[in-house]
Amino acid sequence: MIIGGSASQALAAEVARELDDKLCSVETRKFPDGERYFRIKDEIPEDEPVIVIQSTGYPQDENMMELFFILDILGDMNVTDITLVSPYLGYSRQERRFKEVECISAKAIAKLIQTMGVKRVISINLHEQSICDLYDIPVDNLSAMPAIAAYIRENYSDKKPVILAPDKGAENFAKEIARILNTDYDYLEKVRLSPEKVKTKTKSITVDNRSVIIVDDIISTGGTIVNAIDILKRQGAKAVDVVCVHPVLVNDAILKINAAGANSVTGTNTLKSEVAHISVAKTIANHLKSL
Repeated sequence: MIIGGSASQALAAEVARELDDKLCSVETRKFPDGERYFRIKDEIPEDEPVIVIQSTGYPQDENMMELFFILDILGDMNVTDITLVSPYLGYSRQERRFKEVECISAKAIAKLIQTMGVKRVISINLHEQSICDLYDIPVDNLSAMPAIAAYIRENYSDKKPVILAPDKGAENFAKEIARILNTDYDYLEKVRLSPEKVKTKTKSITVDNRSVIIVDDIISTGGTIVNAIDILKRQGAKAVDVVCVHPVLVNDAILKINAAGANSVTGTNTLKSEVAHISVAKTIANHLKSL
C-alpha cells in the first residue's frame, strides 16, 4: 500500500499506477495557525508493507512534520514494514560539521526517521552520497539522469546537444546523460590568468554555434546557472536550455534564468514546481520492483 503526503500526492498516485498498488485515501489539512492535520482513512493490515512517499522540500518544517505524523500513525497501526520514499530529502545539504558545535542537519534527520520505524529510505540524487552513511538502515540514492535523458530525447529537436555541468561537482550528471544520449559533455572550469583575474570557460569543448543543455542536481537561487548562461552566450552557443533534478527555484530564480537567455527551465517532480515536467515515478517504481 502507498501513502502520499501533501508534498507528493500526485507523484504517489503515479507510482501506485506503475506498481498496480493501492493508494491509501488520506485526509490532510492545515489549521488556521499553520499546524498540520493528517489522517489515514483506509485500514492497513499489520503485516502489509507500506510505502510512504513524501518530499520534504519547502516548506521543509511543515512537510517534515507531516511525514513524522504519518510514520507515527503507522506505528500506532502496528505496521512494521515501512519504506520511506523522499525524492527530495530536506535538511540534507549539511552532512558534516564545518564549524565547531554546529548541527549536522542531515544526521539529525536520519536519527528522527530511524526512530519512527522506517526500514529503508529511498531518495533521488542526494546532495552527497555520504549522507547514506548517516543511517543504520539501507538508503538507496537513485539517479534521475535516465529520466532526464529520456525527456531530452523526446522533447528537444537537436539530438546532439552539448550536455554541460555548471561546475566540476556536477560533471558526473552531465556525463551520465551524455552517455545515454550518445553526445558530448563538458563542464565549466575557472582558470586563473593572474593573481587578480579569473576566467571561467568550458573545459575542453567549443560550444560555438551548438545547442547546450545545462544540467544540475539542485537549482536554488539560480545564480550559478545565470553565470553559466552568460559564459555560453559569449562563447557563441546558439541555444541554451536548463534542466535540473530538484527545482527549488526560490524567489525570482526562474525569471532570472529566463532573462539571462535560457530557452527553457525544466525540473523533475521530486518537488512541486511550475517547471516540474519530468516524472521520476518510473524510476522509483522500477527500483521498488527490484527490492
